[in-house]
Amino acid sequence: MTLLSLASVLAESARRAPDRLAVVQGDLRVGYGDLWRQARQHATALQEQGIGPGDRVALLAPNVVDFVRAYYGILAAGAVVVPVPTLLNAEEAAYILRHSGASFLLHDASFAAVGTQAAEAVGVPARDIASLGAADLEPVRTHVAREAEDVAVIFYTSGTTGRPKGALLTHLNLVMNSTVNAFDANPIRRDDVVMGCLPLFHTFGQTVSMNSTFRVGATLLLQPRFDPDAAIALMHHERATLFFGVPTMYVQLLDAVPRAAALPELRDCVSGGASLPVVVLERFEKAFSTTVFEGYGLSETSPTASVNQPWFGTRAGTVGHPIWGVEVEVADETVDDRIVLLPPGGRGEIVIRGHNVFAGYLDDPAATADAIVDGWFRTGDIGTIDDDGFISIVDRKKDLIIRGGFNVYPREVEEVLMRHPAVAQVAVIGVPDDEKGEEICAVVVPAFPVDADELVAWSREQLGRHKYPRRVEVLDALPTGPSHKVLKRELRTQYSKGTS
Repeated sequence: MTLLSLASVLAESARRAPDRLAVVQGDLRVGYGDLWRQARQHATALQEQGIGPGDRVALLAPNVVDFVRAYYGILAAGAVVVPVPTLLNAEEAAYILRHSGASFLLHDASFAAVGTQAAEAVGVPARDIASLGAADLEPVRTHVAREAEDVAVIFYTSGTTGRPKGALLTHLNLVMNSTVNAFDANPIRRDDVVMGCLPLFHTFGQTVSMNSTFRVGATLLLQPRFDPDAAIALMHHERATLFFGVPTMYVQLLDAVPRAAALPELRDCVSGGASLPVVVLERFEKAFSTTVFEGYGLSETSPTASVNQPWFGTRAGTVGHPIWGVEVEVADETVDDRIVLLPPGGRGEIVIRGHNVFAGYLDDPAATADAIVDGWFRTGDIGTIDDDGFISIVDRKKDLIIRGGFNVYPREVEEVLMRHPAVAQVAVIGVPDDEKGEEICAVVVPAFPVDADELVAWSREQLGRHKYPRRVEVLDALPTGPSHKVLKRELRTQYSKGTS
């Protein structure tokens, strides 16, 4: 038996440097010693509600200190955290409560309506985090012991097909991922100030922003809802040194630069969650005089699997090298029942194995068996590895467009369109076509007014005959999910019907 708890991430930094500033939210500034004591008080409050080891507690809150207190309080009580995305409606939240088997819901006051309605639909108690009365309680002396392979967090995937699945992440998965991110891949320093605008309910924000920051004992800045102008001002005021974000955040921050009174001096930035267009990376590095390390991962891989790292140098357009203790390879995507690795330079499905691979999907052995084959996790992403070991993600297997028998990878088309000065954001999708099977459609958010036919003509000059979009649609904004990823499935549904 090997005992290990994700709660140790906060507990150990509190033991080593109790007076060091852990988290900042507006005027609220909390040190490590106080934060860990408050988390243990929340553990006491949960125990008084009958919560014990292995029980599942849902958590519905934005990026506020109460999320952090409740998160580590749940873990300290030996329970399992079930994060609920804050953009869900009551019916969607109720599905997560029901499917996860959550026996309790903690919610922020600003989400009381959704939380209570969801909890009532499922028949479980719900409490406002602030109303637990934890501040008046004696904190538990230490966290409840858990085994390394016990489940710590259940992340619900975005559900590209059907209902979201509950990915089971163990204490070992998450402690190792936060540790490797913090000390090995792109090291965080104890005196760093990290901008935490990524949603904490999401695996990227939770592991790479929060847990990795606390693993080192650095300071985390919280922004309850991402606002690019306020984020720049906050980072400058608090002297932020690190920024972690998804591509849409980088685009919005670039757009906000001309309006900013001053810019922060960021040493490093990390991008993940989706492919960052090379032109955005280049513009951001120039505007903020920083280095952007693009990485790759999934909920099922804790999340980080690979990232550009100082060890190997950076290469724009790639997701770098595997993190310590993790293998990333390319396999034949046409073989389902076993893993057939391709020779160097081959293009196929990205597969991953190592300490970061999850324990499976909750109550879904068939999906688990499909996902984990021969000890490798099949990502559903198509990619390559070059002679220097840099990994490139070509596209999602499901996003591949087959036009007239030719494979077209949307990301390649998007990279080209992003170089047009009038294009601020773009998502390329396949839509049904009677003649070609699928036609290429580019959905564009313009930087300034632009004619769709002009973009078609321009892209025709830049791309092969089978690759350029014959159809361009213009939107004010692309639809995004709770983790700020662009929802291509919504665009496919909308434009496959021929509506705009």
